[in-house]
Amino acid sequence: MTTDPWANLRQFTDARIGLGRSGAAMPTREVLNFALSHAMARDAVTTPLDWAPIEQGLHALGLETVRIKSASHDRSEYLRRPDLGRRLSSESREALQQLSETALTKLDLVVLVGDGLSSMGVAANVVSTMSAFLDHARRAGWQLGPVLLADDARVALGDEAGEILGAKAVLVLIGERPGLSSPDSLGAYLTFAPRVGLKDADRNCISNIRPRGLSYDEAAFKAAWLLREALRRGLSGVNLKDESQFLIEGRNGPELLK
Repeated sequence: MTTDPWANLRQFTDARIGLGRSGAAMPTREVLNFALSHAMARDAVTTPLDWAPIEQGLHALGLETVRIKSASHDRSEYLRRPDLGRRLSSESREALQQLSETALTKLDLVVLVGDGLSSMGVAANVVSTMSAFLDHARRAGWQLGPVLLADDARVALGDEAGEILGAKAVLVLIGERPGLSSPDSLGAYLTFAPRVGLKDADRNCISNIRPRGLSYDEAAFKAAWLLREALRRGLSGVNLKDESQFLIEGRNGPELLK
């Protein structure tokens, strides 16, 4: 029996390596695996998100939730019109304005959870990510508003929501565009002083949050580090470099010495 030289390497990656061949084509097994991965990626994009388990999980953590949606009328329009996913519906805008008027304290952070392009990624990872992040938030004494649960959301939807609520920063947890080996990935995007019209360069991104990617604890640590530094320095995005790895690795970065 011939030993597969790729066998040891496959345990370190989900990428398709050393697929082999059958004659002039790929082996049937690999063709079927590819078709399955493609179907899972399509399902991640098109399957509606069931918010009930997420609401229950967040409530168990002691968090309030508010349901909102973007200006997209349905999933098809959301996929065809990314701009509509970046704007609140009129009903959601009014609901957040009313919420802002009744707020008793200035919010340090608003967390918006959006379905994005992977309902699978949100359903599988968001409660565990929030659980890990809350440990940091409570130790820091940050004032958090209700968690916003947004249908048909793009990342920039958090800018409008955060601006209406007058938050110092917004953290968007959203399903990332699925790959053929990662249909269940969650992304986190932090923006200081959220307001309509900001660009992607104004926010920091933490990607690939999932059991086979970036762990919940490490993602929460990075998000908390970025938020602390954003509040301290008054900025986010390309001007705020993620140096949290120096703490994780037990080393000192230049900014950490200040």
